[in-house]
Amino acid sequence: MPVYAFIAADLIAIAVMVFGLYFPRHRRRDMIVAFLSINVGVMGVTYAMTNADISLGFGLGIFAVLSIIRLRSTEMDHAEIAYYFTAIALGLLGGFPAISPTISFTLMAVLLAVIAVGDHPALFRRTRQQLMMLDQAFTDEGELTQHLAVTLGADIQRINVRKVDLVNESTLVDVRYTLLAAADPTPLDDRFAAVVTAPEVEVRR
Repeated sequence: MPVYAFIAADLIAIAVMVFGLYFPRHRRRDMIVAFLSINVGVMGVTYAMTNADISLGFGLGIFAVLSIIRLRSTEMDHAEIAYYFTAIALGLLGGFPAISPTISFTLMAVLLAVIAVGDHPALFRRTRQQLMMLDQAFTDEGELTQHLAVTLGADIQRINVRKVDLVNESTLVDVRYTLLAAADPTPLDDRFAAVVTAPEVEVRR
């Protein structure tokens, strides 16, 4: 099969990934050019390496140079990193016209299907993760869990206390939780008042 079919398949696949999956879900316009350029660049370099008379050491050196590139501008979350490596994988598959077209195109479709399902908004749609800074110093995990459950209106699955500052009265915690099916319309202050029980003081005369 001519190389143009592989190029066309790669361009269609990366267009589906960027404009059909990534942008409608994450809405980061600046990542569009990054995904497109890295995909086409990897495809071009891969095709050039498979058709040029170069040594294996030279090819490994090129990818070693590519591997030292660091993304310094903004942070990417794990989902965006997955899209980033999918763009690279699609470029590699599109740059190897020597392999079977059936295998190459099937792997492209599998990559798109995996990322479409794995990043679908309906998958565990009420599950959340946050790094929260609280304005209280909690040294008891049970009390902290209860406080987070009331604050977030959720079922707390796991907490990981990163820092407790007893001087400035603050707690940094990584919390994983599941939102309740129905939101509690009660104001937050009233919810705290409902769970905090004031001790009874006996006055003796």
